[in-house]
Amino acid sequence: MPISIRIEIEPKWRFKRDGEPASSLVMLDLLNNIQVTGKISRAAARAGLSYRHAWNLIEKWSEFFEVPLVERRRGSGTSLTALGEKLVLAGQSLEARLGTQLRNLSQELETEINQLLPRGHSIIRIQATHGFAVSTLRKLVMREENLSVDLRYVSHQNLLVALAQDECDLAGMHLPRGELREKIIGAPEAGLIPNVHRVIGLVTREMGLMVQRGNPLGIVSLEELVGRPVRFVNRDPDSGTRRLFDQLLAQSRLDAAAITGYEHVEFTHSAVAAHVASGMADVSFGVEAAARKFDLDFVPLVTEDYFFVCRKQILEQDAMKRVLAVMRGEKFREAISKLPGYKSSDAGTVKTIEDAFQENA
Repeated sequence: MPISIRIEIEPKWRFKRDGEPASSLVMLDLLNNIQVTGKISRAAARAGLSYRHAWNLIEKWSEFFEVPLVERRRGSGTSLTALGEKLVLAGQSLEARLGTQLRNLSQELETEINQLLPRGHSIIRIQATHGFAVSTLRKLVMREENLSVDLRYVSHQNLLVALAQDECDLAGMHLPRGELREKIIGAPEAGLIPNVHRVIGLVTREMGLMVQRGNPLGIVSLEELVGRPVRFVNRDPDSGTRRLFDQLLAQSRLDAAAITGYEHVEFTHSAVAAHVASGMADVSFGVEAAARKFDLDFVPLVTEDYFFVCRKQILEQDAMKRVLAVMRGEKFREAISKLPGYKSSDAGTVKTIEDAFQENA
């Protein structure tokens, strides 16, 4: 039986009052489930806690803060107080900012350790720009095919370098559909060789503006980011999403310097969405799934194809054939259909460089 070790690294919250030992907050899942379900009994079950233990935690931390975390209303269930909501949002923001880095670190350690174990699993190495479809694929491959997947999120500009230097088997990239595709098509092709590389279809995803729920500022286009008191939060300069945003600005002949907050960056779709949800910004640019995750409204602007690039010889390996089978399967399509703004598009279809980059242009 193959041996495989999984590693998870998670941040720990510790609160301390003067003269007292620090205490670890271990109830964020419970508070989040109360917010979602509106009932403590359901929230406790979803968090894997007994009803009594859930109430004990709520009372303990309400006493610690000297402020209630939940409130019960006859006939309308249970809701979070302002402090409870703030703790949940802070936890989501922490995950959005640090989650990718911690998963990259845990994946690096996991791969190094598993390679030293007897009869270890086959490992598929994926490096990709940040998104939700790739992590969904990883979970299914590990569960359905019992394969280890070394998934690391890296900057867009380093993906083809990693592929060329044999640091990954699959490089996850994305290109917009429509007019912009023709203008930037040379960039990904520059590092690829037609008789060496292949492209594997995965999904399409909707990219656009993330705004506060109800869109109180009435932001419906890029033009409204310029010359108005609108606070923007951007993606990092090395990301593919930042590249796309800059291309959309250039297409509309808009001056990035005129956007308040253009230089303020976060490193994932979830991080910029959390920034808007917290009220620290009014708008950002990213995937619809991140906006919906943080209960934001979304203004669609462009559709992207998200795909993998690989060396064609890896397609003959048993492990890769099993990954392709998962991509082409019904369970993957069902999982993708649950991600807002994502659609399974030619998932698992292998194409030549020319065919993949010219279609939908």
